[in-house]
Amino acid sequence: MNEEFSNESPKKDLGFILSLSALLLFTLMGIGIDSDEYVQQNDLNIPGFYFILIFLIDLLMIIGLILIFFYRKMGVYMFPAAVVLHFFLHNFYLSTFLYTDVTNLFIFISVGLLAFIPKWQFFK
Repeated sequence: MNEEFSNESPKKDLGFILSLSALLLFTLMGIGIDSDEYVQQNDLNIPGFYFILIFLIDLLMIIGLILIFFYRKMGVYMFPAAVVLHFFLHNFYLSTFLYTDVTNLFIFISVGLLAFIPKWQFFK
């Protein structure tokens, strides 16, 4: 694998930045949905601890993207794990299927990893 990507530079190219931007966009859309649910919590009868948990996971998703930007392997593992946990919490507590989370995972797996794998040798 090192021989295949030996001509890669640690400079963040356009594909890397666009992948992170798309992931950030759908993460922010998910945070917007969570904020909307927070405003309507009395009407929807959502438990109060749910929002502490879900906003903590939103924060982990943002931290994961920041770590990926700074070439940290922990971010590559933390981000999809947080997205899956976010999806399952929405499905369990609210019985909602979040397309933002599914799209976020799709972008991470299809486009993001195509940008991240060649730079893997620079990740710490």
